[in-house]
Amino acid sequence: MPTPATTPDGLAARCLRALLSPWSRLALLLVLLACGVVAVLWWQPQRLLAGGWPVQLSGPVAVVVFAVAYGVCTTVPVPRPVLNLGAGALFGAGAGLVAALAGTVLGAGLAFGLGRLLGRDALRPLLRARWLRAADRQLSEHGFRSVLAIRLFPGLPFCAANYCAAVSRVGWLPFLLATGLGSVPNTAAYALAGARASAPASPAFLFSLAFIALSGVAALVVAWFGRRRGRTASRGD
Repeated sequence: MPTPATTPDGLAARCLRALLSPWSRLALLLVLLACGVVAVLWWQPQRLLAGGWPVQLSGPVAVVVFAVAYGVCTTVPVPRPVLNLGAGALFGAGAGLVAALAGTVLGAGLAFGLGRLLGRDALRPLLRARWLRAADRQLSEHGFRSVLAIRLFPGLPFCAANYCAAVSRVGWLPFLLATGLGSVPNTAAYALAGARASAPASPAFLFSLAFIALSGVAALVVAWFGRRRGRTASRGD
């Protein structure tokens, strides 16, 4: 007489557990990311900067479609500055900022959800290094403040930050709210630069470039001081 483990029901249950195991879900996430990268390389969204938006779409519908496409693209390592410039060039500074910010929050939410559903259970046990535990504790205990700082100072890639946050214990609301608020300054600067790209000598374009450069320098300074403080703390230990 067959044992329960060898019955069709037992075999199906074991197969289902294997498919839903943390490492199987992580493998699925990696496959999805690889497929997304291939799709973006084939589609080449940067062509919008030269070719413009399809003539069939205009007005608020175009802004919504762009925001959705923006969000989907940022679940894989697509440079947000290119998309922000495209938003400004296509829709102007105001509507471009709205489209880019909506796409930013949507993309962050999609990546955060995918990372939490498919990758968190497999990756959390790997947080053994001291700096990884410290980063996880910072995100878990001070989620809004930490995510806000990451968004304000462009240093860590947007896509990587989303998936890293998904592995931590930061909540959905602090993550999305900090992403939206912290992304406003740099997104606005890029959208303004894209809207004024046809007049590179205009004060608005020069101001946006200066702001982008200063935010980059500020990010480097903050990173340098953070690294120096980390070294001091490690010597003290």
